[in-house]
Amino acid sequence: MQTNFKDFLQTELKSLVELKHSERPWHMPLIAAFCASVALFSGLYFGQLSNGLLVCLGGHVILYMPPLPLTNRMITMIVCSFGMVLSFAIGIVCSFNPWISTVVVGIYAAMVQWVVGHFKLKAPGSFFFLLIAVMASCMPFSWAEMPQKIGLIAMGTMLACLITFLYSLALLNTQKMVTHPPVTIAITLRRQRYNNLIQAMIVGGFVLLSLGIGHFFALKNPYWVAISCLAIMQGISRRHVLQRIVHRILGTTLGLGVCWLILHFKLEPITLCLCIVTLMFIIETLIVRNYVMAVIFITPLTIFLTQVANPYFNNTDLLFTYRLLDIVLGSLLGALGGWLLFHNQFKYKTAKQLQRMKLMTRKRRLA
Repeated sequence: MQTNFKDFLQTELKSLVELKHSERPWHMPLIAAFCASVALFSGLYFGQLSNGLLVCLGGHVILYMPPLPLTNRMITMIVCSFGMVLSFAIGIVCSFNPWISTVVVGIYAAMVQWVVGHFKLKAPGSFFFLLIAVMASCMPFSWAEMPQKIGLIAMGTMLACLITFLYSLALLNTQKMVTHPPVTIAITLRRQRYNNLIQAMIVGGFVLLSLGIGHFFALKNPYWVAISCLAIMQGISRRHVLQRIVHRILGTTLGLGVCWLILHFKLEPITLCLCIVTLMFIIETLIVRNYVMAVIFITPLTIFLTQVANPYFNNTDLLFTYRLLDIVLGSLLGALGGWLLFHNQFKYKTAKQLQRMKLMTRKRRLA
């Protein structure tokens, strides 16, 4: 027993510093950083850095670039771009009331998770669609500014699509592409048909719960609770979910130290842009190799992208306290959500109830 615990502890400690092998092309982080740099330095050039940050946020759709032939790749990017714009629009339209936005975003999260699961969209999956919807739902409400903000997100997605197209043309004859497998008809148990629906309901429910808790306790940044909850629930197994909790809390704590060190120096706008681009490159290099190392740099990046216009940005003590509180609370909620996602008995009983409800609805229609 003692030997098993020792081996387990050694494995977990090794995972904190181990750099895993990845099949991801080495130039993908460069492309992501280049997309961010075009958005940010364009905003800086025109004296609209806050608008450039929104364009940069929309440009995150470039992370959905799949290793497919050019036509399929561009179709995927265009559809994901539409999803990013729609997510932001739904979030910001409902931001006039925190409780209405919480319910709407929760329902929308369930729908997005179901669509992503149905079409088997690869990582990052539903994460950035829901992240941008949650963030938009907590923005100050203004009918006059709404079209402009939605348009800036759309500009970011168009920029990402253009860069993807040029990048794909440049590597058309050198990059390995994944061909579509032949379509087959799988015979599955009836209750497995509800698996994706149940997962969508769990994700939507916990987005609603985490946002609601953030608003109920009047947290300064309630969306961080939901984002942390979503990040934890992206795990691929129950053990992976628990591992992500430790990694995220540890990485966030270290990341806040890195952020404090950066903010210790007075940042000029051009320095801030360079920091964001550099952090973007480091994150995209590490995220597929070591999650905890990536989170160390994700923390300052997200603070720079979302907190520049916040009055607490210059008060590092308050900013870091709120950020750490949100992360811990969201991680605990994400742990509960991840436990339900991989609890087979819970999913089986829920599927059984859904099947009964479907049969009862059919009987009522026939009656």
